[in-house]
Amino acid sequence: MYLQAGETYTVRELLYGLMLASGNDAATAIAIHAAGDEASFAALMNQKAAELGMYNTCFENPHGLDGENHYSTAKDMAVLASYAMENEQFADIVGTRHITIKNLTYVNHNKLLWQCDGVIGIKTGYTMAAGRTLVTCCRRNGQTLICVTLSARDDWNDHKKLYDWAYGAYRERLVLEKDTCFRVPIVSGNDDMICVEPLIDVTVFAEEADEVSYRVELPRFVFGPILKGDRAGRIVVTVNDREVSEVPLVYMEDYKMNIDSSSGLDRWIRKFRGI
Repeated sequence: MYLQAGETYTVRELLYGLMLASGNDAATAIAIHAAGDEASFAALMNQKAAELGMYNTCFENPHGLDGENHYSTAKDMAVLASYAMENEQFADIVGTRHITIKNLTYVNHNKLLWQCDGVIGIKTGYTMAAGRTLVTCCRRNGQTLICVTLSARDDWNDHKKLYDWAYGAYRERLVLEKDTCFRVPIVSGNDDMICVEPLIDVTVFAEEADEVSYRVELPRFVFGPILKGDRAGRIVVTVNDREVSEVPLVYMEDYKMNIDSSSGLDRWIRKFRGI
């Protein structure tokens, strides 16, 4: 980014220099500002990687230059990219084609923003040891996909072909509508059941021939009180017997516990015993 000692930048300006122009100096400045030094920032990176389930990743520095203990995988980078693109500010920055900061114009190194229909990010990379690396995000017809290639000599064309293939072969399939009601027995109260529903429509991106199914995970019964929106369980979606996603199930109403809860408890004890 060609930073000079004594100059003042906002963090957002540094992020533009980092993500558009691969500014290693910007990465270092952000790391020191956020954590005091590069090593401490790398520790924060590894903490976040562990939280996201990036089990084959170890960060040694904030800029990505070669390091003996600095490594990752395509899958882990896809996990990180998917998480990062949920942040609107991050998505806005990586989708910016060019920006002028302090009389210098920075052009995004990601040529697919211009060359591939629907691409909205994310980042290029290159070192002698790692070769060409590319992480991109594409949105077509309301469906967002992430593509990652590591050490790929023809990565621009690889990503174009992979997106064309994926959007041609796969489609979004509705598994369960948002307003589908599942009923859970209530022990402490006058009512017998309470309704829980998926938080959102349950969908999956799959091929036409794929076998799609789902599993409902709910408690056998619950005690009040209950607040509307509290998590009750989950819907687990499988494609060809492989778990691919989950959607929370939430309670659809508040429920206050009956003051004389013993009557409700007795009623359910008798019911479960078959009395």
